[in-house]
Amino acid sequence: GIQWKENFDSTFTEISEIGVAVKFVGKKMQKKEQVAHEADITPTCPEPPAGGSVDTYESPTSLMLVLELEDGRLLDYLVAHDELMEEKVAFFIRETLEALQHLHTCRVAHLDLKPENIMVELHSPTPGIKLIDFGDAVQLSAHRRYVHLLLGNPEFAAPELIRGTPVSMATDVWSVGVLAYVMLSGVSPFLDESPEETCVNICRLDFCFPDEYFRDVSQAARDFVSSVLQQDPRKRPSATSCLQHPWVGRGGAHGGEYSKTPLDTTRFGNVHRPKAAAARRPAHHQYQRAGEQQYGQHTV
Repeated sequence: GIQWKENFDSTFTEISEIGVAVKFVGKKMQKKEQVAHEADITPTCPEPPAGGSVDTYESPTSLMLVLELEDGRLLDYLVAHDELMEEKVAFFIRETLEALQHLHTCRVAHLDLKPENIMVELHSPTPGIKLIDFGDAVQLSAHRRYVHLLLGNPEFAAPELIRGTPVSMATDVWSVGVLAYVMLSGVSPFLDESPEETCVNICRLDFCFPDEYFRDVSQAARDFVSSVLQQDPRKRPSATSCLQHPWVGRGGAHGGEYSKTPLDTTRFGNVHRPKAAAARRPAHHQYQRAGEQQYGQHTV
């Protein structure tokens, strides 16, 4: 079990970077068992593709998770580069799918996959990714159906999370499809004026590929997104199957060519705004991240 220590201030002093991050969780917001679950879930897999928990502490008002410090958020990394090519997007989607494949082999579903929970390892010879924030993650059993309560922003959530029907590994795969759409276009396929409207769009599978934003995106990329964004989770490919898709696989896009036109990253410029705006309809709105506005779960 988790051992909660009380000497955080005497153990960690902010003098220089020591390679850890601390997640503070107010005791009024989450029960200790919920926070302990997050600390316990990643060691379930050997060599997890995730920022692991280092230690746990508590104070009279807070619970503290000491975590491995990861380098930077995925969208920040993409914005920092002058040119974003479709091949680079496919690379990071492949990296994300490989991380999920590892988790899913251990029957762990993340259930909160979104750009701010994907970190880029900048100090590796080839930038890889690690997944963070396992507060919603669960180890699924083949003998028991699990319904997960959606408490956060629904933008990247699969229909089964919204409807309250059982989740599966395919729930994470849906989120990869939304992520790919956002990275390719800078706009969000389902986000609307309110969380309720966003949920309706997701459940109706109400999305398209407007020429204004997908003119220079290959057909193979669109085919991948469409193959993943399936209403019925049983029809979605597994993470392993996704890795065999021509656009994702290491052999390149269908016909051996990705689009050679740089993607427009200017629409990523609003990702740090604290509130989700009306960003769904591509003809009128730019992609915006939900940011720090939460709907009842992770207040850190």
